[in-house]
Amino acid sequence: MRKIETEAKSMDNIDDEEQKLSVAKEELNKLTKQLEKAEDEKSRLQLAKLSAEDSKKEASKNVMVLQQQGKQRQEEFSKTVKGIQNDISMLEKGNKDLMEKLKKSQAKLQAKKSESATLQQRFKIYVQIPEKKVKFTHKVEDSDDSGQHIKGVFTIAQRPSVLLKGGQALITFEEEKVAAQILKMAKCTVSCDKDKVHVKPKSLTLDPFVKFEVHLDVSTKTLSFSNVPFTLTEERMRDRLEISFSKPSRGGGEVQRVDYDKHTGKGQITFLNSGVAERLALKRKYVVDMDREVNVKVDLVYNYKLKKFQTFCGTPTRTILLCGITDFQDEEDLQDHLEIHFQKPSNYGGEVECIKYVSGGNEVKAFFTEDMAEMEA
Repeated sequence: MRKIETEAKSMDNIDDEEQKLSVAKEELNKLTKQLEKAEDEKSRLQLAKLSAEDSKKEASKNVMVLQQQGKQRQEEFSKTVKGIQNDISMLEKGNKDLMEKLKKSQAKLQAKKSESATLQQRFKIYVQIPEKKVKFTHKVEDSDDSGQHIKGVFTIAQRPSVLLKGGQALITFEEEKVAAQILKMAKCTVSCDKDKVHVKPKSLTLDPFVKFEVHLDVSTKTLSFSNVPFTLTEERMRDRLEISFSKPSRGGGEVQRVDYDKHTGKGQITFLNSGVAERLALKRKYVVDMDREVNVKVDLVYNYKLKKFQTFCGTPTRTILLCGITDFQDEEDLQDHLEIHFQKPSNYGGEVECIKYVSGGNEVKAFFTEDMAEMEA
């Protein structure tokens, strides 16, 4: 019995061992699978690590490249900034030089303007021409003109002058040699009753003066008009103008040509016959029929030409200037003493043609006649 029991126990033990072995195998399989998974995971992680290291190396390389590029860009930027600063400095210097040149140019321009104004003032002619009756002695026929123009030539001559100030006198001798003798003297002592006056003789240089011709050409057939408003088409405006200026009841005549500028409202009417333009020009105004009646200004057509413009700069050879005259007597008395003194041959004088003395505080403008024997150009 004991043997059987022992065998039974042995059989139970074998079954238990087999069962344990089976469980152990299952766990071993599980562990093996887990190990395989772990190995796979390890391999995957190692591959990921290698890939990350490669990426890290690539990133580090890229970072180095970017740093190098950034450094290069910084250097280029610094160079660009420096170049711009140099350009700004050069521009500021150039601007400063230009401003200095501008100031110098403005100063020169101002000087030129002043000089121009002075010259314009010297050459400008202020004259009021009085009305004068003109008598035509004869008529000259011009075959090419056919009576369409009235021509005239006017000679304008400026009289040379000098401004005589207080304490000065102008004296003109009949002979040049007398004036030359007086000019050689540094000063002249003039006796005035109990007093004496010391005067200094000086030569004169007259301001430039001009002479020119004005050639005037007046059309006897053409009339100019102005202040014509542009209210119709350009063609209709010409038609209305031609019709209006053709009416004999208003003094008009047959029209040959019409010129009209719509922008300025001005134009010209050329008549077929002479005399119409002159007759209408005397009225100064003429009624023109547009969409309403309009009074327009009319005048003759003048053409001016300046010819033979000449400038002269002369020195009087018989006239001298006396300066430094003390004003202690009446103007006429002192002038008489000066004339008497310079008439005496003992004082190197001679016959006096004319004399003019100006007392202190006064000014007189003396004009010279055109005497070619007296003037040295």
